[in-house]
Amino acid sequence: MSPVLDISTLDRIVKETIEAIERSQAQIYDIAENTRTEANLVSSELTAVKNELNAIITEVDKLERAEKRARLRLAEVSRDFNRYTERDIKTAYDTAYNLQIELIKLREKEKVLQYRRNHLEMSLRRLQTTIQRAEKLISQVGVVLTYLNGGLHDLSLKLGELQQTQQMALSIIRAQEEERKRVAREIHDGPAQSMANIVMRAEYCLKLLDKDPGKIREELLALQNIVMLSLQDVRKIIFDLRPMVLDDLGLAPALKRYFATYKEQYGLEIEFLFFGQERRLDTTIEAALFRIIQEAVNNIKKHAQVESALVKMEMLPDKITISIRDMGKGFELNSVQGDKESNGYGLVGIRERVQLLNGEMKINTAPGKGTHISITIPLQDQA
Repeated sequence: MSPVLDISTLDRIVKETIEAIERSQAQIYDIAENTRTEANLVSSELTAVKNELNAIITEVDKLERAEKRARLRLAEVSRDFNRYTERDIKTAYDTAYNLQIELIKLREKEKVLQYRRNHLEMSLRRLQTTIQRAEKLISQVGVVLTYLNGGLHDLSLKLGELQQTQQMALSIIRAQEEERKRVAREIHDGPAQSMANIVMRAEYCLKLLDKDPGKIREELLALQNIVMLSLQDVRKIIFDLRPMVLDDLGLAPALKRYFATYKEQYGLEIEFLFFGQERRLDTTIEAALFRIIQEAVNNIKKHAQVESALVKMEMLPDKITISIRDMGKGFELNSVQGDKESNGYGLVGIRERVQLLNGEMKINTAPGKGTHISITIPLQDQA
């Protein structure tokens, strides 16, 4: 190859590189502007949440004082059965009970607002960091363009920052799942306060042992029912936030537990078939795959109008494949994906998670023909 051809080829590469970088510079600028707009919205929402949280805290303080007075009144009438009637005791108990229930509700609302505030603050920091990085990247791209337009052909492009784009996808999932873990721990430890009413009813049962034993059975049955309902609610909340079995045993056992629970709750039977050698994956990958299948199953319950479905998973050394099939009513894929109000039957969220994992997703469906979703996720780093 002649030197003239080498120079011509290099010149063409430089020109194409300049054009590509200029397009990238414009795109980065758009990202920075969009992120700045989103940051302003998040900042406004954060201010509103903080104001609401302050109001709730004030209300909780007032209710705590009222609840403390009610407990003192209950203790007073409980100490002297001869002085007070059963109706007085019942009235004091009901007052304390109702105040405590209201206080529990307000505290739970306060926790939710605190979680929203923390989440918004973290989101705002992340957006501000993205803006700073985008502005820095725009400046760096401008320097590169200056060198290229000045005729410097000996380029040493810094592509390290571009590799962060791919890692950003997994970082988003990791941040979401870490938040779910933290909230799950808080809810797991917090509901002890919500059991205070159970303690009070137990104390009332003890009083009845001396005063009216005939009512003990009725009160104990009611107490048992409250405990069972509270336990079911707590377990459901914890599992929805973060199935503990996913961390303890892995993806396949977590899915089996999820499908069994789903059948009990909604009557939808999911046949689960697993192929290959089961092994633990990165916790971020496992969480993302679990959420993908969870969303697909929820879509079947909402839209397919069937009583059963099939989920198959195959774990290979370099990839994992997932097949989700139902013989329900199906739908027109193009029209559903084009309907923004329908949110694509939840397919948008599934597709985004798959793309973040560098995977592929195919959907075969038609009205009256059921739906088949095929997903392939590469596992090069997991082998």
